Amino acid sequence: MLEVDGLTCRFGTKAAVDNASFSIEPGRFVGVIGRSGAGKSTLLRMINRLETPTSGRILFEGVDVTALQGRDLRRWRARSAMIFQQFNLVGRLDVLTNVLMGRLAGVPLWRSLIQHWPQNDKAVAISALEQFDMMPMAAQRADQLSGGQQQRVAIARAIVQQPDIILADEPIASLDPRNTRIVMDALLRINKHFGITVICNLHSLDLARTYCDRLIGMSAGRIVFDGAPAALTDSIARELYDLEAGEVMDDAPDFVPGELTPAFGNVAA
Repeated sequence: MLEVDGLTCRFGTKAAVDNASFSIEPGRFVGVIGRSGAGKSTLLRMINRLETPTSGRILFEGVDVTALQGRDLRRWRARSAMIFQQFNLVGRLDVLTNVLMGRLAGVPLWRSLIQHWPQNDKAVAISALEQFDMMPMAAQRADQLSGGQQQRVAIARAIVQQPDIILADEPIASLDPRNTRIVMDALLRINKHFGITVICNLHSLDLARTYCDRLIGMSAGRIVFDGAPAALTDSIARELYDLEAGEVMDDAPDFVPGELTPAFGNVAA
């Protein structure tokens, strides 16, 4: 179980996250929602320890994540894989190598520097690409892919880390409706098929209600809602988003999760 206890992150006098507390059971698909600047990205980055908390604790299976250093911290970052809005791929490298970067925590530095990857790691990376119908592009430079393709490569890279948790920070913010559907269904498939906990920052409330089994709403760094999507009424959403409410409640495409292109198939299959 992931436990966040009184987590706070301050930049100068401003609290980006202010005394956040919650726990998440394994295998949940949690959406973190709120208007721009609410603290969603900082919260995820603290869980991964890309940002250092000012106060509070993060516990996972009883281990104090906020106290980890060195090799233990690197291992935690592998177990809590990040997926970023801007993909964070190395454009000049081919797709397969970018996915193999997810295995860095488990291989000696010299192997990664000369790109001499163990055969088992290559097999894991190829399997991940096949799951997302990206294997035909394995030898292609990452910067030659579309945005949706790059995000699928980033998800494959996260999967080969063999994580316990995937932290997706606005993973569909720069994608068109079709690729939004593909990426969100990919995350849902990972959650349901592998039982991996997914914590996903989303600007669209309609998408959050469609995909997530629990929503955590943030406003000005504080958690102001925590519950099932059905419990988040339009009235509460308008309070949460203020002037952005009309935008976030209307910008999601009309589809059912799992109804995908043949590349992915139905999640329930």
